[in-house]
Amino acid sequence: MTVRGAGGGAASWASRLTARLALPGRRADDAGQRHASWLELFFDVMFVFALGAVVNRLGHEPRTSAVLAACGLFVVLQWAWVGQVFYDTRYDPDDIPHRLLVLVALVGVGALTLGVAEAPNGVLLPAGFLVVRGVLLLLYLRARSTGEPARLVTNVYLVGFGTGWAIWLASLAVPASTRPAMWTAAMAVELATPWLGLRRLSRFPVDVVHLPERIGQFAIIVLGSALADLLAAVPARSGPRIIGAAAIAFTIPAAVWWVYTTFVNAGLAMARLRGGVGYTHLHIPLGAGLLLLGWSLGEVVRQVEADAPTTRPMVRLILAASLVTWMLCGLGLNWLSVERPGVRRLAITGYGIASVAVISAVVARPLPLLVLLAAAVAGYAVLASRHLTGQARRR
Repeated sequence: MTVRGAGGGAASWASRLTARLALPGRRADDAGQRHASWLELFFDVMFVFALGAVVNRLGHEPRTSAVLAACGLFVVLQWAWVGQVFYDTRYDPDDIPHRLLVLVALVGVGALTLGVAEAPNGVLLPAGFLVVRGVLLLLYLRARSTGEPARLVTNVYLVGFGTGWAIWLASLAVPASTRPAMWTAAMAVELATPWLGLRRLSRFPVDVVHLPERIGQFAIIVLGSALADLLAAVPARSGPRIIGAAAIAFTIPAAVWWVYTTFVNAGLAMARLRGGVGYTHLHIPLGAGLLLLGWSLGEVVRQVEADAPTTRPMVRLILAASLVTWMLCGLGLNWLSVERPGVRRLAITGYGIASVAVISAVVARPLPLLVLLAAAVAGYAVLASRHLTGQARRR
């Protein structure tokens, strides 16, 4: 019988750990499809609170600058989340070092969440982003040594995201009034990175099941935040009028959910997903629109409760803009998936945009505004869903 010494045991343990560090790879089910892990879903939870913090910055009568700031903060949060998703869809080994690093990133997400309220003052927001992105850079360094394909992919992100990280770090040393400009520059660099490296990234496509699933899960998280804003507008003791108004308002996010899930379940994006860059970037304005949709619907319901004679112009503008953004992004996703969505799809989108714009401009009273918008959006959802289903059948 051979007895291994303490030194041999330590060497064996070290070699196993090194092997795990050097061989990250995607996990799949029995059908070969990669799905979200428990760690990925846990990572999502903190972003629910972060989105709520963004909406809380708007208050009840936001200025244009406040709306733009909220949209900018949303982009920072979603892009922090997207960065992790693109790593996970290619490499995620789900071993102990990976789990520990992601848990550290979650601490950074917590700092981001707390920093949203005080931005651009304070250091929690930039510090949180530095932690989240710093962890991602370490993960890419870890994956880089697994082979030539990984080196080509990871170099794109290490250079681009590393440059953005350096700008975020430099923002800590400048006055608070200057930070938004630096954050904008850093985000511009990061958002441009996948496009600049598109040729390399397209050579090694993302998982066509996992990426749409994960991006869709974030869209549902944003939509859930919108529903939370709508429910928060309903008082604890409400009469039939306010409950009816909230039920009518609910029709709109329900229609959004119906169209989006029809698109994802049809699998139209899978054939032309490639590096997933265009698909993911289209979800950024889409998500911002959904977040503002929930806030504006909540404000309209509050004005119904107050029996206001007119809906505030800013609320009507944001409500219309959010719906138009959703419809345009839906058209963009359809265009990206089938190359030519067809005249019928363009006509459906034109109907949706025109009806929303006219109703929001002409109808001022809160309850009629909700009723007419709900009817128009429901009609759009029926037409768009049937068209998407037909496209899936033909393909």
